[in-house]
Amino acid sequence: MNRRTAREKALQTLFQYDVGKTDLKDAYVHVLGDDNKNEFLERLVFGTREHLEEIDELIKKHLEKWSFHRLANVDRNILRIAVFELKYMDDIPGNVTINEAVEIAKRFGDENSGRFVNGVLSKIKEALNVE
Repeated sequence: MNRRTAREKALQTLFQYDVGKTDLKDAYVHVLGDDNKNEFLERLVFGTREHLEEIDELIKKHLEKWSFHRLANVDRNILRIAVFELKYMDDIPGNVTINEAVEIAKRFGDENSGRFVNGVLSKIKEALNVE
């Protein structure tokens, strides 16, 4: 599984956890299906959950004229995964993280998701001083 697919599966897992109130491990197993264990996917899913409060606070700080609770469920979870990558995965360049998040937002979100995700993540990247 490539990293884009892992990010998409992480989104699906965290979406089930967030919106469906499914147990995270159950959601992970359901989304993983018959695929072999994937370290990157596992790190994204469980790392994002582990740091969820801190990640959400960072997102809230960088929303302009928008309430965290009004975020579309898909956008909120894309932002969470990307913020986890920006803050905790030093081996991935910030621009790669943002580009991947934008492409996933275009695929799974609405017509404005890509621009919205790009704007929020760009501010967070700058605040975290990520290269």
